[in-house]
Amino acid sequence: MQLTARLVQLLPLQSGTGKNGQWKKQDIIVETEATYPKKVCISVWGDKIETASLQPGSLLKIDFDVESREFNGRWYTDVKAWKIEIAGVPAATSSEKVMSHTGPENVSNDDDLPF
Repeated sequence: MQLTARLVQLLPLQSGTGKNGQWKKQDIIVETEATYPKKVCISVWGDKIETASLQPGSLLKIDFDVESREFNGRWYTDVKAWKIEIAGVPAATSSEKVMSHTGPENVSNDDDLPF
């Protein structure tokens, strides 16, 4: 899914250690620009987020997944971003790309794959 919204607030960075090792989570609050604006809390997991590029008031294009899970008879829903870009900046030429969880970057140019 994809959403274009204005950044309202960066919540404090959360981190800890779980059964799979260390983790980091950054929650951001965005507001849609519809006739009836909605505020949404979106979680960004991992080391890929650059909070220095995120300024309140900036327009973001967010690719995300929505997932619900049950715990002790109650249901909880998470909105997890896997890619965030400054809106209006083409992705291919953007030097302001904020975050991407598309996989590790290829540091070697020895292969001839186009991606």
